Amino acid sequence: MQGLCECDEDIAKAHARIGAPAPRNRPQGFATLLQTIVSQQVSTAAAKTIFGRVEQALGELQPQQALRVGVQGLRDAGMSQRKAEYALGLAEAIIDGSFPVDSLQKLSLQDAVEQITRLRGFGQWSAEIYCMFSLRHQDVFPADDLALLTALQAMKKLHARPRAKEARALTEHWAPFRSTGALFLWHWYHDYRSGGDG
Repeated sequence: MQGLCECDEDIAKAHARIGAPAPRNRPQGFATLLQTIVSQQVSTAAAKTIFGRVEQALGELQPQQALRVGVQGLRDAGMSQRKAEYALGLAEAIIDGSFPVDSLQKLSLQDAVEQITRLRGFGQWSAEIYCMFSLRHQDVFPADDLALLTALQAMKKLHARPRAKEARALTEHWAPFRSTGALFLWHWYHDYRSGGDG
């Protein structure tokens, strides 16, 4: 956090008041990517429930098990038809080697994002979140995240919520600490939403 506070006065002031965010790390591999699919466009509570059912249906969170239960098995666990297809596409790509899940950590951020977004169901945001929390890239700012954009608007006292391109420009001086900056903005956003003074 020190480097980030040194390059941004607003972050420094907020950090002095609310402290640093807790680390947020996720394991690499199929299970986390599958959870990403399950979590898309549903509440956190719903995602947790559905993922628990998926885990129970698979028995073991491995691509081979996903192919074994198939689309219908995943749908019975609560996934939509489209998400079930995404999950099987992910499983097939890992098994046939077209998606090098175990080698992603060796790639640059740009190349890792490119590999992930080739998969159906994974956009820029999903890829950047995986790179942040699973691959531990230090300089990621997932600018399509609505909470980050809202937090950036409030913290910087902007007249309007910035677009993704504008947000990337506004946080460019955070490099090479943009992952920490994003994590801090989420931390600040939750405090702000709960009645903190920003």
